[in-house]
Amino acid sequence: MNEKLLQYLWNFKIFKNFDFKDTSGNSIEIFDFGRWNNDSGPDFLHAGIKFKGLELHGHIELHLKSSDWIFHRHSGNPEFDNIILHAVLVHDIEIQELNDRNVPTLELQAHVDSTLLWKYESLLKENRFIPCEDIFDPGRIPVGFTDETLLKKLDIKSHEIEKALKISKNNYEAVLFQYLAYAFGLKVNALHFRQMAESIDFKLINKLSQNPLHLEALFFGLCGWLVKPADEQMSLWRREFDFIKVKYNLPPLRFYPKFSKLRPPNFPTVRLSQLASLYHLNQNLFSRLISAAGTAELYHIFSRVKASEYWDIRFNFGKESTVTGEKYLSRDFTDLVLLNAVLPMKYVYTKNSDEDAAEAVISLYRNLAPEKNSITDGWKTLGVVIEDAADSQAYIYQHKYFCETKNCLNCSIGLQLLKKE
Repeated sequence: MNEKLLQYLWNFKIFKNFDFKDTSGNSIEIFDFGRWNNDSGPDFLHAGIKFKGLELHGHIELHLKSSDWIFHRHSGNPEFDNIILHAVLVHDIEIQELNDRNVPTLELQAHVDSTLLWKYESLLKENRFIPCEDIFDPGRIPVGFTDETLLKKLDIKSHEIEKALKISKNNYEAVLFQYLAYAFGLKVNALHFRQMAESIDFKLINKLSQNPLHLEALFFGLCGWLVKPADEQMSLWRREFDFIKVKYNLPPLRFYPKFSKLRPPNFPTVRLSQLASLYHLNQNLFSRLISAAGTAELYHIFSRVKASEYWDIRFNFGKESTVTGEKYLSRDFTDLVLLNAVLPMKYVYTKNSDEDAAEAVISLYRNLAPEKNSITDGWKTLGVVIEDAADSQAYIYQHKYFCETKNCLNCSIGLQLLKKE
């Protein structure tokens, strides 16, 4: 048991019974348990109790032992002047200061379910997919869990996007380009691609998008790949990049994406060519994505995107491959781009002007296939049904922000599991 767990039990009123008495046997009725205070001062503010015929309003302090009042140096602290109750797990000593002020002490040990303490201790074990594996029950996941958790994830993403918008002076098109680049880079090259996108004035993307060769030359040149051309096509990209570099006074930055640990279809060469194709085929890409009413329209926007002809027989510069064919975006990859870039941007753009924005975006997530990775596989092993991208996004968020950090006392699932049966 730790003090945080004791505060958790108090906040959610998880006790075997509420027949509370002070250490002298006087009855205590608690009609308002107070507001949990995460700042300095008493643990619960603005509470209310009835004690010895009087109705008292003030604050409540919780400790594992009565003596913690002394060890925590509350005596003489004016923040604790309005204490109306000292609630402790174990009453080990009398606190004369509280007795003199007629502040009752409530010992909670007999009111706490020992099986709940076992449950909590089991959450602290190491080497598990989620801390609560031993007691996890998919039937006790809270109602509305997916939608509420997905909105939390979208709000975190919104803050990131809004920071980028502030830097770009509210240029949504530029920020969309940065997030699309990030998504096209996948985990290995996401940061490389976004840094490259951030280094480019988006006006240049608009100008060069008339010709995909020009966009490819820009991207490949900024990646440092055109220094020593290996064939005629590379020489052409090199000439175009040298012209663009001088005409538009490009910075000397180079970003050098990685090829290791990637399957050839995900090589940065192919993905950047596809990104160039996306902007060439959609001169008003931001408007088209934001105005799309459903996933069918979104899929249509990405359906024609493919790497340029050079890549039909290659995955890297100057090296022909035995695996040939046009390199269109797969449905799975398009889903990742929609999840990680398009839908969060759509949410940010519409949430302040459309009261139904959250519902509309969640509906789009519901129409996308769920992600398949080690995290979603782990949840499925525990009996969780993941039917769509809204579910997968919610459980991925839950694992990252609660399970990995063992933040069980602030977890909505943890609350359900720790509650008395």
